[in-house]
Amino acid sequence: MPKRTDIKKILVIGSGPIVIGQAAEFDYAGTQACLALKEEGYEVILCNSNPATIMTDPSIADKVYMEPLTLEYIAKIVRKERPDAILPGIGGQTGLNLAMQLESKGVLKECNTELLGTKHESIERAEDREKFKELCLSLGEPVLPSEIANSEDEGYEVAKKIGYPVVLRPAFTLGGTGGGFAENEEEMSLLLKNALALSPVHQVLIEKSVKGYKEIEYEVIRDANDTAITVCNMENLDPVGIHTGDSIVVCPSQTLTNKEYQMLRSSALKIIRELKIEGGCNVQFALDPKSFQYYLIEVNPRVSRSSALASKASGYPIARVSAKISVGLRLDEIKLANTLPLVKRFYDMGFNIEATVGTADFLKSHGIRTRVRRKLSEGSTEILDSIRAGYVSYVINTRAILSGVHYEDGVAIRNCAVENGITTFTSLDTVKVLLDVLEEITMGISTIDS
Repeated sequence: MPKRTDIKKILVIGSGPIVIGQAAEFDYAGTQACLALKEEGYEVILCNSNPATIMTDPSIADKVYMEPLTLEYIAKIVRKERPDAILPGIGGQTGLNLAMQLESKGVLKECNTELLGTKHESIERAEDREKFKELCLSLGEPVLPSEIANSEDEGYEVAKKIGYPVVLRPAFTLGGTGGGFAENEEEMSLLLKNALALSPVHQVLIEKSVKGYKEIEYEVIRDANDTAITVCNMENLDPVGIHTGDSIVVCPSQTLTNKEYQMLRSSALKIIRELKIEGGCNVQFALDPKSFQYYLIEVNPRVSRSSALASKASGYPIARVSAKISVGLRLDEIKLANTLPLVKRFYDMGFNIEATVGTADFLKSHGIRTRVRRKLSEGSTEILDSIRAGYVSYVINTRAILSGVHYEDGVAIRNCAVENGITTFTSLDTVKVLLDVLEEITMGISTIDS
């Protein structure tokens, strides 16, 4: 599918201020998305009410509105700017909710503005708890016993029917706001009224509690051509019962067997294809630590907090790729950051280059003289010896998500670099910034001859 040429101006909705310690993830995603769209030649209008962000810097978007993220203000901006399209899946739940409200109130139709990326119907199927449950059951995917409650009386009836303990999940809320666990009717009375009040549609999903299960997430991406990939998976150190935003998450998972990993991966890809997600998506599972029983907890049809961690850990720019998919590009058409031009810039400044055999052969074929170092997994300590001897100025290692010997090699190299005070890069974006600085300043760089 070719890149869209029928749209020129795109409105990106940010996340606004969130809980301290959680806003940076959406800022990272929003910044990547704005730059990706500008890179493709689109005019980018940004609305984000948080001035303490990188994405609101004048260089990130063509025009920035720092206005409250409410339907009233976003509607005014849409009517004034008349964007051809809105990208809603970058600003977390806030951006998604606002886009859905603009659609339902007829503002988008009035201004001839379309939603980019995942379609309205797909978002509804993922966000509406009852529709999501029906979808999972139709696919043969296990979901927890649950029912929707639209009032307090309905809530108490559902809880008695399912049996305590239960968990409350208000529809369309941020970061699990208003949700919680109820062990009995007394605790239910403390949670239910608030949960209904905080849901924009006054709807709460009440489901059987699986507190204590492992909580596993998969970051997946799909394009309009139905090509879908798993970027990585993540494991919460805390079990189900602690919200992911308050937990410590590691990437990749540390305790899954290969069977468990492949089982959940297949489920995540099946669900993203059925939902027809276009862009990044986060799929959450609860896995019984004593068996292979699992349940689909939820699907976030957007870039989530976890996406930033996944991008940093894997080196795969989820928000950037999602933005490009939204304007019609396929996964195989999107060019990712290339190490070659970055290495060549180091080489042209006089740095000597060291790499393992595969990378060294590639660099040599492009005219970069490279010293070959054998891998640790081959029984050699050449790489570590070179670092300890002070011959290395910078280490670039972005293979954090791989498993097996490659993953173990990477861990050993990064640990050795840190122990010896060597600057280490796990993201090519950061390497580019370093090179920009080195090329700007005048300094003599001594080199080590082969």
